[in-house]
Amino acid sequence: MEKIFKNLNESQTNAVKQTEGPVLILAGAGSGKTTTIISRLAYLIEELGIPASNTLTLTFTNKAAKEMKERSLNMISTSAYPPLLCTFHKFGLLFLKFNIHLLKRANNFVVIDTDDKKRIIKKINSELPTPLIASEISRYKNSLMSPDDAYKQAELFNYKQIAEVYREYENYLHENNLVDFDDLIALTFKLLNENPELAEITSKKYQYIMIDEYQDTNELQLKLLEKLCTTHTNLCVVGDDDQSIYGWRGAHIRNIMEFDQDFEGTKVFKLEENYRSRSPILKVANALIEHNRSRLGKKLIPTRGSGDDVTILNSNDENEEARKIAIKINKLLDSGVGANNIAILYRVNVLSRSIEEGLNRASIAYKLVGGLRFYDRAEIKDLISYIRVITNFHDDFSFKRIVNKPKRGLGKASVEKVELAAHNQGKSIFEYIKSASIADLEALVRKKNTGTLKKFIKDIQEVSTISREATYNFIDVLEETFHLKDIYKGMQDESERVQNMDEFYGLFRDFVKNSPEASLDEFLNELTLQSEQDQVEGESIYMMSIHASKGLEFEHVFIIGLEEGFLPLVGDGSDLEEERRLGYVSFTRAKDTLTLSHAGSRFYKGRRSDLQKSRFFNEAGLCEGSLIVEKNTAFKKGDLVRHKIFGTGRVVGISKSGREFKLNINFAGTKRDILASFVEKL
Repeated sequence: MEKIFKNLNESQTNAVKQTEGPVLILAGAGSGKTTTIISRLAYLIEELGIPASNTLTLTFTNKAAKEMKERSLNMISTSAYPPLLCTFHKFGLLFLKFNIHLLKRANNFVVIDTDDKKRIIKKINSELPTPLIASEISRYKNSLMSPDDAYKQAELFNYKQIAEVYREYENYLHENNLVDFDDLIALTFKLLNENPELAEITSKKYQYIMIDEYQDTNELQLKLLEKLCTTHTNLCVVGDDDQSIYGWRGAHIRNIMEFDQDFEGTKVFKLEENYRSRSPILKVANALIEHNRSRLGKKLIPTRGSGDDVTILNSNDENEEARKIAIKINKLLDSGVGANNIAILYRVNVLSRSIEEGLNRASIAYKLVGGLRFYDRAEIKDLISYIRVITNFHDDFSFKRIVNKPKRGLGKASVEKVELAAHNQGKSIFEYIKSASIADLEALVRKKNTGTLKKFIKDIQEVSTISREATYNFIDVLEETFHLKDIYKGMQDESERVQNMDEFYGLFRDFVKNSPEASLDEFLNELTLQSEQDQVEGESIYMMSIHASKGLEFEHVFIIGLEEGFLPLVGDGSDLEEERRLGYVSFTRAKDTLTLSHAGSRFYKGRRSDLQKSRFFNEAGLCEGSLIVEKNTAFKKGDLVRHKIFGTGRVVGISKSGREFKLNINFAGTKRDILASFVEKL
């Protein structure tokens, strides 16, 4: 017991001990929420004697799941089986492996990634924008809408077309035994919803459920949790309404705001002591987020003492900004700071270009998180496609990618003819080539290619047999049989691609070493569930969007683009409260120093634009050079102010409006009421 509670404060201790019924733990940034979750898990297992197999802990990233798993195993000694601690999508994957047969589907399905999804969609319809169709299909699935429902609901012709694409896309997934990311949750819910007995069995199995980052859940995930709580209400959710920044991808802040309405009898605990950031950083973060009205309310309390004031970088343009940041980073590196303790964050990805150029000129190594993922590189996708076909001969999608890699003399037209012949016989391409006579094949492809195709099929079968017997040596057999490195012979970047392949082979061997009982299927599905944050490792400076930085922390953080239009993003569809939460998330990534940068102009979308300083400087109580709490009351009658649309005006009246102040401003004879945070004092 002492081991569990010795590092917990009073709020954390109370939250850990409240094991029965619904529990909401409001955990501010850096307030030790991971420590609280794993301590609660250890308390359930070690002190209350709950079997580990009766617990379920879900989070959103592999990185978080891995850290929590390692730390919890250090605290739990009596468990024969480790507790199930994974991402929502991994839980869906495991659940479907055991239960997808109830939907009359085989459990050797393959999970496709976003890139695969877009390729399939593009093949079905190349006229409408592929990202739009992909996004709409995702929305349909998360709203539990069938293709028929989507078609009936569509009013515009384009959306009727999208519903038709959705129908063909679903048919394609079924025919090829594929599932996409959204299916991992949607099909899991469908199974629990349509099989009450299964819902009851599953709920009885997982008697104690904990959810991390609850503010990031969407409507479908809430419905899934309600099914998992069919026989009990022992649901503990941990989250921070002030860090809800994924509204654009379906996350619903109402899930955390109204948790006590969804689950009656909720006990609420607030974790407000911050163990990450120095007090000047927390001072600006608290001041900024206080301007939001839709929040449950809490304040970060510093425990690490004071430190350097928040620095403001003023630059004329993005090139000057990049030079200044490079100089500051070089000073940090020269003083002995590790490169991986430094991060540069931005709201809009395009802002990274000038900073990249500046770091390159200064010879500073960096890693762009959220750029082209290792697993999205063509050579790695080819390798993955080979392994997919070896584990599932009927995966036509992957088969077509590799049938002419290395070159086997097959043109696109020949492959399409073979695919059509296979389709007409109701067979997969692999199955058709295997069973077709030489004469049948010669009618579709050139004579010399028939033998090549038959040999290709035979090789796949042989490697598949070997893979079941000696998984560790599988990669060597794969390379020796198909000579995959030859695909890139003579290419300008041959050595880089081969190096990437060797790294992949090493990753595979590591996987086998760590999970000797695992199958190739499991290896493939682990790869598909990788996220942006899994790129954050190794010794280099990190550059990433604020969205990608959530859940991470760095000693020294630079945030660029603090201008109106970039942070906050303003315009149609933008939500100022969510923009403020993004600012709050970015500030609270910093442990020791925080530098906020803005430029007077930037080259953006083909032209140079003059920019105004972000209103967040004002709201966070910052003015140049030092930390001064300058609340909106700093405005007085007679002050000259500037508004981004209405220009320069003079304050003629001030009144209170909620947490803010409303200014009556005379703009060249026209008086307007404007909230104080929307203007800058001249």
